[in-house]
Amino acid sequence: MNKNMVSRISSIVFALVMAVFGINHFRMGDAMAGYVPGYLPVAVFWVYLVGAALILAAIAIIINKQTRLACYLLGLMLFLFVILLHLPGMMHATDPQMKAMSMTMLLKDLGLAAGAFYIGSHNQ
Repeated sequence: MNKNMVSRISSIVFALVMAVFGINHFRMGDAMAGYVPGYLPVAVFWVYLVGAALILAAIAIIINKQTRLACYLLGLMLFLFVILLHLPGMMHATDPQMKAMSMTMLLKDLGLAAGAFYIGSHNQ
């Protein structure tokens, strides 16, 4: 298997993971609304918007159209989650389990953001 095929398959797998996350935002929107910061109105709207963004980015990667833009925007969104959601959640958590959960989510989104930036920067 050549390098380009491995890269393309890996990009598609990444996109499928993003698509599943996006679908879950629609399936469990009400439950996820509790994670939206209180200063944002209509929490479930933001959950659905993120779900749509995840699905659209996945489609762009899979069909290989506007992949660079989609990946850069996806990476930015995930990095903003790290800064605006998970880092404050980790720093202000009083319960050790919540602190560990925030750290896990921070690392997950940071890794996914890095992956999105990498795919975007290596797309032809």
